[in-house]
Amino acid sequence: MNNTTNIMAAFFLSLGVAVAGYLVSDGLIHLRGGERAVSVRGVSERDVKADTAIWPIQYTVTDNDLTAAQKALDDQGKKVEEFLKKQGLPETEVRVQRVDVTDLLAQQYRPENIDNGRYILTKTYMVRTNNVDLVDTMFRNVGDLIASGVILTQGQGPSYMFTKLNDIKPTMIAEATKSAREAAQKFAEDSGANVGDIKNAYQGLFQINARDDDNAPESGVIDKRVRVVTTVEYYLD
Repeated sequence: MNNTTNIMAAFFLSLGVAVAGYLVSDGLIHLRGGERAVSVRGVSERDVKADTAIWPIQYTVTDNDLTAAQKALDDQGKKVEEFLKKQGLPETEVRVQRVDVTDLLAQQYRPENIDNGRYILTKTYMVRTNNVDLVDTMFRNVGDLIASGVILTQGQGPSYMFTKLNDIKPTMIAEATKSAREAAQKFAEDSGANVGDIKNAYQGLFQINARDDDNAPESGVIDKRVRVVTTVEYYLD
């Protein structure tokens, strides 16, 4: 009888310890889950148009005679200026940026066939204007300038910039934050909770990309898309 009593006492003691352990474990789970939160992302996008265009127009002449090369450089410069004026660009929006002169005989490593052009002269005009559509049209008509005998340096196309990002930042951040709260609200409804205050918020970088061609360089297109992603963590009640 005593053995049976001892066995039963040990059983209930073990059961009590197990139940107590479960309750403690369950309490810790609720304690850790008492501060429930959800992290969501909000996105805002805006289509914009470049407001500034920069176009370096660079050309080169070569000659064995420096005076003749200089004259050719000036003659072609007049053609560049006439082209820009004919296209409708104001004189105040173009200037000579630089003139470079290279004497091949003065180089440490002289190339072959120097007799075909000892002197290389390069001149660069810099166009800067807010009339981006005009620059786009001029660049499409640059074949007329080449046909007149001006040898343009390759890879010198216009760059189009959007300089008013700060003007739209506040609105876009507000839109992204609203989008994040809507996502949090949807999550909360599905989980039977309510969205509380913001616990943490992280603003992503503003990105400017080509609007219609993901492979095009942003600086080479007029139409752009601005995008920002914010990450917001909300308490769940």
